[in-house]
Amino acid sequence: MIFQRAIRREFTQSAAGVFVALFAILLTTQLIRLLGEAAEGSIAPEAVAALLGFSALNYIPTLLALASFIAILLALSRSYRDSEMVVWFSCGLPLTAWVRPVLVFVMPLVLAIALLSLFVSPWALSKSAEYRGNLETRRDAGQVTPGAFQESSSGERVIFVEGVSEDERYVRNVFVSTMREQRLDVTMAATGYQEIAENGDRFIVLQNGRRYEMQPGSAEFRIMEYARYAVRVETKEARGIEKTPKNTPTLDLIGSDARTHQAELLWRVSMPVSAIILAMLAIPLSFVNPRAGRSANFLLALFVYLVYNNLMTVGQAWVASGRLSFLDGLLGIHLLMSCLLPLLFFRRIAVFSFARFSR
Repeated sequence: MIFQRAIRREFTQSAAGVFVALFAILLTTQLIRLLGEAAEGSIAPEAVAALLGFSALNYIPTLLALASFIAILLALSRSYRDSEMVVWFSCGLPLTAWVRPVLVFVMPLVLAIALLSLFVSPWALSKSAEYRGNLETRRDAGQVTPGAFQESSSGERVIFVEGVSEDERYVRNVFVSTMREQRLDVTMAATGYQEIAENGDRFIVLQNGRRYEMQPGSAEFRIMEYARYAVRVETKEARGIEKTPKNTPTLDLIGSDARTHQAELLWRVSMPVSAIILAMLAIPLSFVNPRAGRSANFLLALFVYLVYNNLMTVGQAWVASGRLSFLDGLLGIHLLMSCLLPLLFFRRIAVFSFARFSR
């Protein structure tokens, strides 16, 4: 009992250290990317922190699985280097006796990974898309910056306002150019004002102006004079959030027959399953010969992790393309990696049995 508490404490400390290091690297890279988008004007500077948080929630399941895998490797490799494993085997305890303390340590993490992968990550991606959509809506709604030509996010409209009143309602000398269906509309007015409709759409209401309609490449055009003309500053609220498989709730994926939805569901289910299998693989992969190099086992473990992760990615792509069914992809990938467990355990136990017999 004391031993199990001690080893779980070592697992936890190692996992916490590895997770903090990986999380710091993730935040740094994502922050650099978001700051680059803010510098280009793609997102507002005040949105960087929120989008960084949503992005971090999406990557936490992968980081937890990798951190638990590395933590088990570090703790067991230290036991080999400090000759604690020699005492372990001398007491007649097999290598498989490590399975229980490893499972006790990793199961809470697996539950957290399942919760994050199945529910929190899709919610975070959905909120991120909603937040970006709201920012685009605000940017479209704010196309009345005085003294500058402002283009809408769709690229179909250009607005120029010479001046805005102090209460930001009234404008003067307005120019609006709209290109739709191969037709150019140019609207000008001396005065106007802004108003918000009940549904939240924002309008620029022009007064006493002219509207020109023309076909590019044609000499024909129409001129209309008006007393009042409302130009809606296009919003994206009516279209809602762009739905993708990544931000679709898991319950919706389960009831969908779309291949892309099944592929996304395969990835989400695979995350907690792979965390358990990687934790078990870390037990035989942690072997270190104190008289030899200390990095060979970590290179092999890294290779196994990369192969496993690539198999999951390929399986997801094959399910999306229809080459595999959801069940075949789920069972095929994880059963293949599970088959390595008895082979690695048998190889490691056989090596120790031969060493003891030779003595």
